[in-house]
Amino acid sequence: QVQLVESGGGLVQAGGSLRLSCAASGRTFSSYNMGWFRQAPGKEREFVAVISWNSVTIYTDSVKGRFTISRDNAKNTVYLQMNSLKSEDTAVYYCAARQYAVTTRKNDYNYWGQGTQVTVSS
Repeated sequence: QVQLVESGGGLVQAGGSLRLSCAASGRTFSSYNMGWFRQAPGKEREFVAVISWNSVTIYTDSVKGRFTISRDNAKNTVYLQMNSLKSEDTAVYYCAARQYAVTTRKNDYNYWGQGTQVTVSS
């Protein structure tokens, strides 16, 4: 069982930056692939980025070059550094975890956090 707690969301102006954190419980964090997803009002939850257990990263096209996902296994934490934020990045951001194969599909993830709100004002 893995419990995930996100933090770091907030209100920021367009062009600004935020860093999201996701703290995980459990002793096997290093074996999990960790993903970030987001859900805007009235839209489906969508993939943002994933970092594999061996630190391979994948990003959705709309955030490439602006967002960076990283992990610190000693702290059981995964991060999402978000730069050059745009109004279309406004959403609730969720952290998710799964073992074995890396995937960008939300239905493949077993564990989810409660989400943190990111609002970008234009």
